[in-house]
Amino acid sequence: MLISNRLRIDNKVAIITGASKGIGKAIARALGQQGARIVIASRKQEAVDEVAKEFLAEGIEAIGIAAHMGDRGQVKNLVEQTFKHFGGIDIIVNNAATNPSFGPISETDNTVFDKIMDVNVKGPLELCKEAYPIMKQRGGGSVINISSIEGLTPGAGLGLYSVSKASLIALTKVLAKEWGIDKIRANVICPGLVKTKFSEALTANEKILKHVLAKQALPQLAGPEDIAGLALFLASDAASFCTGAVFTADGGYTI
Repeated sequence: MLISNRLRIDNKVAIITGASKGIGKAIARALGQQGARIVIASRKQEAVDEVAKEFLAEGIEAIGIAAHMGDRGQVKNLVEQTFKHFGGIDIIVNNAATNPSFGPISETDNTVFDKIMDVNVKGPLELCKEAYPIMKQRGGGSVINISSIEGLTPGAGLGLYSVSKASLIALTKVLAKEWGIDKIRANVICPGLVKTKFSEALTANEKILKHVLAKQALPQLAGPEDIAGLALFLASDAASFCTGAVFTADGGYTI
């Protein structure tokens, strides 16, 4: 079989959270272009409907389902509505994240910590747990968690975010070990600095941007599409022997 054919994911059902913009939207488009049926999940229904309409115009089968990853009931509804519409789930991309805190960890409070962990760690766990029996019944699947290089090497001012992203890496490895018997793979991508609305406070800061680019082996700022190709690989049969792995996409920042 041609290796390019193994990158096809025709008729696979993929849920991508935080998919109304940025990295999530780029991943959703890439999976859809390779034949997957796409569920665009984000907090606002109008936002996911807009992306679904855009994808449909491009020939990608897609629906939008509003879901706040910090709300267990909405996560459960996301899985139920996906199953009702498409009859299964094969791929999960946990991309949604929040970071309302910037500064020393000693100056943060438990309310902020709980909010970060609810969205960045508990949400992905709940989504995977809800989808697990469906993926198992389908004979396997792929979980792709979007962490960050902050989960590997914490940066100044991003302490709680780093803790959550390190936790997501550990969760990925646990899922890989426990669910491998069911042919469900779990891998994690750790992007570096990517030009998105989420990272705008960093990319718009000339001093920070200059520092980051100076540390990278590739002195250029990434866009969301630079992460999408790796996600497609992990979603496809081309990555059939990859599980529990941590992939960096950071231009060499962590070398």
